[in-house]
Amino acid sequence: MIDALQRDLGITKEQAINRLANETRGNAAAPGLRKKLGDDYAGIWYEGAESALVVASVDPADTAAINRAGARARIVARSFAQLTTVKEGLDKTAPPASVHSWAISPQDNSVVVRTSDEAAATAWLTSSGVDAAAVKLEQSAERPRLFYEIRGGDAYYTSEGYRCSVGFAARRGTQLGFTSAGHCGGVGVTTTGYNRVAQGTFQISSFPGNDYSWIATNSNWTAPGVVNGYSAGILPVRGSAVTQPQGSVCRSGSTTQWHCGTVTALNSTVNYQEGTVYGLTRTTVCAEGGDSGGAFISGDQAQGMTSGGSGNCSSGGVTYFQPVNEILSAGSLTLITSGGGSEPPPTGCDGFEETYSGSLSSNQSTYEPDGSYYLSSTSGTHSACLDAPDGTDFDVYLQKWNGSSWTVVARGDSPNSDETISYSGTSGYYRYRVHAYSGSGSYTLGLNHP
Repeated sequence: MIDALQRDLGITKEQAINRLANETRGNAAAPGLRKKLGDDYAGIWYEGAESALVVASVDPADTAAINRAGARARIVARSFAQLTTVKEGLDKTAPPASVHSWAISPQDNSVVVRTSDEAAATAWLTSSGVDAAAVKLEQSAERPRLFYEIRGGDAYYTSEGYRCSVGFAARRGTQLGFTSAGHCGGVGVTTTGYNRVAQGTFQISSFPGNDYSWIATNSNWTAPGVVNGYSAGILPVRGSAVTQPQGSVCRSGSTTQWHCGTVTALNSTVNYQEGTVYGLTRTTVCAEGGDSGGAFISGDQAQGMTSGGSGNCSSGGVTYFQPVNEILSAGSLTLITSGGGSEPPPTGCDGFEETYSGSLSSNQSTYEPDGSYYLSSTSGTHSACLDAPDGTDFDVYLQKWNGSSWTVVARGDSPNSDETISYSGTSGYYRYRVHAYSGSGSYTLGLNHP
């Protein structure tokens, strides 16, 4: 959270830390201050980069008590109860389309109405009968709309007239989208969601040879990183560690919904009438038309997208899926995990002087610190701890600049998710390469160096 606050609010690390601490204290103090001020209470808010607590009252005599509580006092004209009465009056009056939203703003000591047409908003205020002096009109171009969730197994429809199923939410850079089957549509084909709301466009599609696709979604859609398990409920996605033969796997699709079975073979070549596809996983799970592209998952680990098969869900069948890690790597995509973003980084590398975190898809690499390198001006020990999601295989390599290229001087490349390195070296330039050998997710890298 510290890093995100620095990035999104444009503040320093120290300010972000102080901000969170002040807000924790302020949130705890707020109910008591509101009760103490009683009818004089006019609102509470934070101000400044470090979130100083501000408490408003209609009575100047409350200033000393507010200051003793560690807050800044503001004396205003209207109490919070008066503003609440104004807002409730507006809530009871149907607004024109040009009025986008309204809410009590303690900072303004008014009810702020956001609108694209002040004349229409003024007429609305008049018809409501509220105290217009307590209302502030704010010009706004926003037009609030509903957001819809990308969930594995839900239906979507293509502009070519087909219904397929969502695989997994994944992003490319900042662009959200989802994986599916390549045979569901080619690049440029547009989609609507399960609710027939405009959804997105195929930006990656490979079939035959492979059977994967990625659809970039528009701003109507959000990505919580889940699979619709239908009768099994909404299921979190926390990574993409590959399950092995005879391992359990379940599939979600918009035709037959939720079915389970086992993996019988990896890296299968399937000779469809439309062309040969390589590298598929064979399972005992059934599927039918319209389930194509839907999510295969083992526990909370994404496995792949339904490709094709034989049989049906009445008499049983065999289904093949396209492993998700292939498109994550080939398309430079990042799997969206439960929580609406990348998976929170693990926290198992405590006690190091520096820590860095990031997220990788299978077969991707990055460099730390922060995509760069560091200078060690003296000889000494370089140590590192890499903590990655359980079930993955992440590796770490310490590299040193030899004057013309980077060379590996130490490595942690066991078949496990966590690695450690300790290397005694001379002065020079160093960097760490973090590599996701298999599986996807977030990592934390702890570093000590001379």
